[in-house]
Amino acid sequence: MSQEFSTGQDLTFLRQSIDLARAAREHGAHPFGALIVDAEGNVLVTARNNAIPPKGDPTQHAERLACSLAGRRYHPAKLATCTLYTSTEPCAMCAGAIYWTGLGRVVYALSQESLHKLTGSPEQNPTLDLPCREVFARGQRPTIVEGPFIEDEAAEVHKDFWTR
Repeated sequence: MSQEFSTGQDLTFLRQSIDLARAAREHGAHPFGALIVDAEGNVLVTARNNAIPPKGDPTQHAERLACSLAGRRYHPAKLATCTLYTSTEPCAMCAGAIYWTGLGRVVYALSQESLHKLTGSPEQNPTLDLPCREVFARGQRPTIVEGPFIEDEAAEVHKDFWTR
């Protein structure tokens, strides 16, 4: 079930993350995209999934790549005030990367539950049933999580991808 947006910019940045997911799909990778935005609304980094099956590095998820880029470029104090926007709820690995990067907020479009309904249980995308909120709840610092939002739009990029 979708919630109301916290800021007027959330919708714009979520749609950008979906566009990145579409670009990943067009590149032959799984359709996921993410971007990190600072408190002033400036896009700091963008990333698309680069886990190209079957030969690609399976840890090349969009969120993890965005965190890796941002962690090398920006001070932790700045990152704590940033938001990661992502086309799909972060998996457990990506939630860990978000936490260790120190991002203060995550906003996602498609929930893991909705993604699983689209993917089924393919060998190329075995999911962990571990919502990102549960991962962050175990941390020693807070991470605000908001979503899902615009799930129908986010689901479009997955249509026919997992069943081809």
